[in-house]
Amino acid sequence: MLHFEDFPVGKRFDFKPVVVKAEEVIAFASEFDPQPMHLSEEGGRASILGGLAASGWHTSAMMMRMLCDSYIHETASEGSPGVDSMEWKKAVLAGDTLSGSCTVLEARVSRSRPEIGIVRLRAVVVNQRGETVAICDYANMIRCQRAGDAA
Repeated sequence: MLHFEDFPVGKRFDFKPVVVKAEEVIAFASEFDPQPMHLSEEGGRASILGGLAASGWHTSAMMMRMLCDSYIHETASEGSPGVDSMEWKKAVLAGDTLSGSCTVLEARVSRSRPEIGIVRLRAVVVNQRGETVAICDYANMIRCQRAGDAA
């Protein structure tokens, strides 16, 4: 189990590749973002995106799964106080393979809850061509192994 002390500035967690499946793009869009470019190949080709494209929210959800699989499930995580920024840089099309990593930008012990560390990270998601499709800056609250210890 990883604790706050295991998150020094610069530590990196790599994402396992995820293939974006057309049926999942359509299912997500049908429920949460039913715009034409997310519902059919034809609708996507008629848009500036050039094909059946995952919603930015779907891209964010896939990124969240990659974060869970890369480190969160093995961490004494207490959740997140929020996202500082979420950028969708390039369309994610059905058939793309996404990967990437997240890197620790800053880590400090909470002043009000010394048993919790606040770790700021940047996640970068890329497609199979190495093109950045999403960038997210966010914080994760992680239990300290020893309350009040600084990393």
